[in-house]
Amino acid sequence: MSTAPAAGLPEAVRALAEADFGAVAQRFRDAGFVVGLPASGILTVRAATPDADRPSVLVSVGVHGDETGPIEMVAYLVDALSRSASTLAVDLMLCVGHIDAIRAGKRFIDADLNRMFRAERGSLAGTFEAGRADVLIEATRAFFEGSGPARWHLDLHTAIRPSHYPMFAIVPELIADAAREGLIGWLGEAGIEAIIMNPESAGTYSYFTAEHLGAASSTVELGRVGTLGQNDLSQFAAASSALDRLLRGQPTQPATAPPRVFATAQSIIKLSDAFSMQVGRETWNFTPMQKGDVIAQDGATTYTVQHDEELVVFPNPDVRVGLRAGIMVVRIG
Repeated sequence: MSTAPAAGLPEAVRALAEADFGAVAQRFRDAGFVVGLPASGILTVRAATPDADRPSVLVSVGVHGDETGPIEMVAYLVDALSRSASTLAVDLMLCVGHIDAIRAGKRFIDADLNRMFRAERGSLAGTFEAGRADVLIEATRAFFEGSGPARWHLDLHTAIRPSHYPMFAIVPELIADAAREGLIGWLGEAGIEAIIMNPESAGTYSYFTAEHLGAASSTVELGRVGTLGQNDLSQFAAASSALDRLLRGQPTQPATAPPRVFATAQSIIKLSDAFSMQVGRETWNFTPMQKGDVIAQDGATTYTVQHDEELVVFPNPDVRVGLRAGIMVVRIG
């Protein structure tokens, strides 16, 4: 499926996909906010008078260039918000992660950007995405520096493959209890059906901001990859409403149905080029496997299901050596 930008995009969508913040930035300036453009693809909007009680919220889209649905959703939301700019109740950083990949209609240029938010990059250190990650890290540190304790990062994605839970999220376990409870409540309001608690970094943007900058962070998967300008925005209605309420300082609404919560049972790491997975590329996220089933083989290493039932998420044998080729989860709530 082609994911390159479609011709004749609505202006708000075109502007965000190209990281053209001109009109939105000017509206926020006219409303008295301090607006910054610290790097390509990044807009910051702060209250004129610093306030430690004011939440700081980072919203990122397009970390993978082919995941276009959140770009459309956020484009319309931020455009509307800028037209009633005085209602913005947080300090906001808006990040369009991988502008070059969006422009090319590709997931990445050299390697997965969402594996670059770590100090050790090994063979990936010289990739295009490593340089882009450095830019994002510097700008993100600067945004959260001096912020109060209420810090959020919502990294919005869409999944490559179908899922038994189309709307799901990955939440770092290390987030403090109260902040994590608030985040999970918001995810429920946003229509998230399943939450995976992640005990360790895989180099993702959201884990970086949780671990190093004290943010209540989540990678949020909102349905499937689609073509820019042709996404079914009705599937994002709950997430859009919840995000709009968060940015306007309105309280979280109870979820229609609380998300199911899963723990990470094991990470499947590709150790060598001999790696092969027993689950096919067509396997849906959250497909169950039974105790003793072989998940993957990598030379002398065999990954098998250890619990009575584990569900496979993000199976991808095509990742580079040293990266995570999938995770196995078990339900805990």
